[in-house]
Order: sequence, then structure tokens, then C-alpha cells
Amino acid sequence: MIEIRNVSKRYGDGSVVDDVTLTVEPRTIAAIVGTSGSGKTTLMRMINRMTEPSAGAILIDGVDNRTIKGPELRRRIGYVIQDHGLFPHRTVAENIATVPRLLGWDRRRREARTHELLELFGLDPALFAGRFPHELSGGQQQRVGVARALAAKPNILLMDEPFGALDPIIRAKAQADLLAVQKATGTTIILVTHDMEEAVHLGARIAVLDAGRLVQYARPVDILSRPASPFVEEMIGSGDRAFKVLSLETLEALAEPGTAAGPPIPVGATRRDALADLLWTGRASAPVTDAAGRPLGIVTAASLIAAAARPAA
Repeated sequence: MIEIRNVSKRYGDGSVVDDVTLTVEPRTIAAIVGTSGSGKTTLMRMINRMTEPSAGAILIDGVDNRTIKGPELRRRIGYVIQDHGLFPHRTVAENIATVPRLLGWDRRRREARTHELLELFGLDPALFAGRFPHELSGGQQQRVGVARALAAKPNILLMDEPFGALDPIIRAKAQADLLAVQKATGTTIILVTHDMEEAVHLGARIAVLDAGRLVQYARPVDILSRPASPFVEEMIGSGDRAFKVLSLETLEALAEPGTAAGPPIPVGATRRDALADLLWTGRASAPVTDAAGRPLGIVTAASLIAAAARPAA
């Protein structure tokens, strides 16, 4: 657990971060979103003490991070930046093994961990371990950067606009990879982004910063359905907010008794996908099935539209 308590960062001309308090639950992804200069990167960098706060405290599993020496703290916390920061004259394997080497891991253990991570990220060790960064695509470099940050098995991973330089197709794949890796490793991730779509897609909770102040910290569905200020509304955009809400929830709570004709929709589908299916096929309702294909009832277009219109529970 990461507890940020009344944290501020002040420079001579004013505050960059102003009295922020929030808690990041273990094994979740928290997204920090805001415009340029809102303080989001500064707030994140105070967690690993690359920036020291002017006031307040940050506790990691109940321990004040100021009681841990900076270099030691940073070896416990993975860190990924937008341009990956790979060492150009080191191979992929050498890049990934950077922190384990600093921690004194023996060669066999470093190699085993490197191969494990390459396989986790879908990079064949036989093909990629000996390559240099310039021989990789942008998406491959990004995956190696995240693998390096996870090499020493940190409980926390900090990511500063990690996907900003990727084209949309590669970016979507990188986001999917991150969700899969986070689920597999249980790592607590704090992700800084200026892209609310990305924050909604990845974050279990989203912190919205405006001029250094925390204006809302909530689940994506609550951010979308109950924005706390005009600034948050502007960050979200108003055009398709209802459909964004639908994309965050599955059909599980909306299945109701009854029968309907046509192909079934799995209960794990998003409400947005289910509504799109009904509208595309011209159906008012459709059967809903569980993971084994057993019928659970039906879902109606009317219930999906109503779910999008009402506030989150």
C-alpha cells in the first residue's frame, strides 16, 4: 500500500504539488492524469524520492520512505519513462539485468530472470537476448524497458507517460500487455498520463490533478459519471461519456430472466459491446451465457441504455 499524506512540493515561485492526499491499494493500477504542469510527474517522483517533498509524508507498506536511503529505495521500485531509457551499448539481456547486477545477483539467477521476463513479454530469448536497442522496434523497446523495471521483482512500478511515443496500434497492444503483466505479477503500478482515455482503460482508480491540487480520486466509472469539477468534465470530454461508462462494466448485473432469439452474448462482454451488438443486429434483447455457454437469462437494449444514463453505484 502507498499512502500519500498531505504532500506538497514548493519551489521559489509557488507550489507544483499542493497538499495531496491519496492511497493506492496493493496490486492495483492507479493513474495520475492532468495537463502539462499539473504536478503529476512530480507527485510520482516523490514516491521513489527522485524529488523530495517540501511537506507531508509518503508511506510504503506503513514505512515512511524518508527512512530508506534514496538509492536503496529506488532499487526496490521499478521506473519506466517514455523513451524507455535503454542503454544503447548494452544488449537486451544486459539492460534487463541492470538492477539485479547492482543487487549482487549471481549470473545464473540473472540469466534465469531475464529469460523469464522475455518470455512473459512475448520476446523469444534466443532471438532477442543478444540484440541491441537499435535493433528493436519501438514496441519491443517499450517491452524491454518494462521488463528491466520488473527484473528485481519490485512491489511497485512507476510509469511516466510510457506509451506516449508509440503509434496508436502499438500503444493499444502495449496497454493490453501491461494489464496482462500486472495481473500475472500482482505489481502495484502508478501510471502518469495526460490521456484520460488511457487512464480510464488502465486505472483501477484515477487521480486528477489541476495546478498541483487533487480535484478527484475515484474509480473510472465514478470519474465518468460524476466528475467533481468543470476541469474534470473537460478532461473527460462530453461526446460519448455514456458509452465510456458502458465500456467499464460487464453484463453480470444486468442479466434478467427470460428468453430471446439470436446469438448469445457472453456475460463477460462489456455493456458497450453488448449494446453495439443489439443495435447492429436490430434486436431489442439477446440471450446471455456464462463462460461455459450455459444460459443466464437475457439482456435488453433498454436496460443497457438506462445503465449508461444513471450514476454509478
